[in-house]
Amino acid sequence: MIWCPKYRFKILNGALQRSVGDLLRQLCDWKKLEILEMNIQEDHDHLLLSVPPKFVVSEVVGFLKGKSAIKIFGKHLELKKWYWVRHFWAKGYCLSTVGLDQKRIRQYVRKIEELSN
Repeated sequence: MIWCPKYRFKILNGALQRSVGDLLRQLCDWKKLEILEMNIQEDHDHLLLSVPPKFVVSEVVGFLKGKSAIKIFGKHLELKKWYWVRHFWAKGYCLSTVGLDQKRIRQYVRKIEELSN
């Protein structure tokens, strides 16, 4: 799964990057979703999840984006100057299922920072 902050602002760094990572881990733990890999870049995040078949994947994405946005705005009040309507994430996301290529995808998510420099 890949999604971006609204307007693709390059703000996911420092304390905000750590907060987003912590929130996504907490939300995934709460729903019993296994995070296989996670990499948060300045303007997007990559999340490789194991989602049990009882969940609808689009609802999982909506839950993660929605709940994390609420908590992010509660914790980082300085975001109001960029996001006055309190919509943190951009609409949409990129999603692909992974089967035989899981190892390759995990390596990509781990090394995305090296590849983007």
